[in-house]
Amino acid sequence: MNENANQQRKVACIMSSSEIQDLSNPLFFISKLAWRGCLKHYMSSSTLIDDPYSILNLQLRNLVWATSKHDVYLMSHYSVLHWSALNGEKYEVINVSGHIAPCEVYKNSICLQKHPGSLLEGFSQTQVSTLAVKDNLLVAGGFQGELICKLGGGLMIELPIVYEAERVGLWARDYRLRQLEKFLDREGISFCCRTTYDDNAITNALEIYESSSGAVCFMSSNNDCGVRDFDMEKFQLCKHFRFPWPVNHTSRSPDGKVLVIVGDDPNSMLVDAHTGKTVHTLQGHLDFSFASSWNPDGQTFATGNQDKTCRIWDIRNLSKSVAVLRGNLGAIRSVRFSSDGQFLAMAEPADFVHIYDVGSGYNKRQELDFFGEISGMSFSPDTEVLFVGVWDRTYGSLLQYGRGRNYTYNALPSGSESAADASSTATI
Repeated sequence: MNENANQQRKVACIMSSSEIQDLSNPLFFISKLAWRGCLKHYMSSSTLIDDPYSILNLQLRNLVWATSKHDVYLMSHYSVLHWSALNGEKYEVINVSGHIAPCEVYKNSICLQKHPGSLLEGFSQTQVSTLAVKDNLLVAGGFQGELICKLGGGLMIELPIVYEAERVGLWARDYRLRQLEKFLDREGISFCCRTTYDDNAITNALEIYESSSGAVCFMSSNNDCGVRDFDMEKFQLCKHFRFPWPVNHTSRSPDGKVLVIVGDDPNSMLVDAHTGKTVHTLQGHLDFSFASSWNPDGQTFATGNQDKTCRIWDIRNLSKSVAVLRGNLGAIRSVRFSSDGQFLAMAEPADFVHIYDVGSGYNKRQELDFFGEISGMSFSPDTEVLFVGVWDRTYGSLLQYGRGRNYTYNALPSGSESAADASSTATI
């Protein structure tokens, strides 16, 4: 077996379990090593990065986001990078090693990008603790409560042809989104602020969503026990909820009615998204929780905990979790449902990512085994690709896994028109 095949077998291996059935046909296959940032023979010295995935917050791992199966955003030391699977190149989107401040965009001598509440003096040497990217919005959170926003839509004024193209329908919308994402690679910050000046101000997690009115918003979960909701149409803080313990992660339900709040407490909370009042207390975990995610069906959600388990909850019966998924060695730092709700991925601090088949009642899984700390993972919106960031001075890399599919076709045996169809199955 050649070296490449050995690598594929190792990175996309399957582990059997007495409780969970292993898969003879993996859900995802490693399609290629997308990027390795330490060894020169993988890329030219001009693009070499000695420390490709710096993890400053050792408890939280949300530093990799895919906006398509071709586009990934990730942290590399003091840079937010955009990596393109189409040309295999990376682009620096934001560099926080020096001073950054919101830029002003003018048209006809009128300032179009000067927002109340934006910290005009900016920040210096920001230590990024978390990241979120969706469509044309990128938000980075820092250890001192910093929030740095880059909105590609702010550059639409430079593309009047896009407005004209909108008249032709969906094609124009796709074209516009591609243009906006492209311009996330341009220099400049749209908005920045400090959520709090509290000594314990780490920005633990960010989630971008679209409100019922169509406005682009995001939520910030902080170590000062607060969850803040920002409206990016107005660049304003809309809501601020306070809780009795530091909040490590917040997930908004698909219908926008409730939030899952997890943090430095064994019990998690389900709260009203509009008032912040507790709807239900979730009991079952034994330690602090770090991650949460909603299934797009809006009925189930997952929480990841330091007790090395991920629990699945059903909104229709919250008296106990409906499934308990166990890791191998460490806490569950990150959990993600695919956009079609068919898969759940959960990541340990290092070496292991587990992918579960939701349709099997979480009884079937694939285990991805590799070397290095996990800086984050993200399904592409079309669920065709899973990206995993690996932080390691030797093996630091971005792994790209393609979705495995089974295809069944029928064919008549030669010389027999009346015989029953013969069935064959191919795995791709």
